[in-house]
Amino acid sequence: MQHPKIPHLQSPVVDAITQRWSPRSFTAQAISSADIDTIIEAGTWAFSSSNEQPWRYIVAHHGTPLFAKLWGLLMPGNQPWCKNAAVLMIALIQTKMANGSPNGAALHDLGAANFALTLQANSMGISTHILGGFDRARTAAEIELPADVQPAVMIALGHRGEAEQLEEPFLSRELSPRSRKPVSEVVLLRES
Repeated sequence: MQHPKIPHLQSPVVDAITQRWSPRSFTAQAISSADIDTIIEAGTWAFSSSNEQPWRYIVAHHGTPLFAKLWGLLMPGNQPWCKNAAVLMIALIQTKMANGSPNGAALHDLGAANFALTLQANSMGISTHILGGFDRARTAAEIELPADVQPAVMIALGHRGEAEQLEEPFLSRELSPRSRKPVSEVVLLRES
């Protein structure tokens, strides 16, 4: 039987993409700062409008005061499973370009960087779960972010644990098959 997180595909896609998924179950194994630096460096090689590289990261290892602070910024539905992550990160955008004009591509570019770092992490046996369920206004205030730096998503990183260590509703989510919309649904207009 195929693992529920390995998708059924309409077209051939590289394994690095199809084998990436967002677990909620993590082991207690730590991740070294050197490994985190490698993962973030992979993100720095993402494409970027005008090469602005507007992504910024805040990194907190499990057991540190910063980890506790970031965990406290999560929505209650994410706290139970995120408590076991080895690292919590906040991914932020620099909203202005070097010349002072607004960077309309900043979120897009951060998404590309996050995907690159996710693929790098997976190649190292480290899982990632990107989540939007946290208080952005409190984050900006408590971290004292400059006005032109905005929190976008959090990222939980860790070595994948057994699904059975999770309580419901997380256990069912961990074991359920992945699905995506078919290509025919996401292509709005095509001319061949």
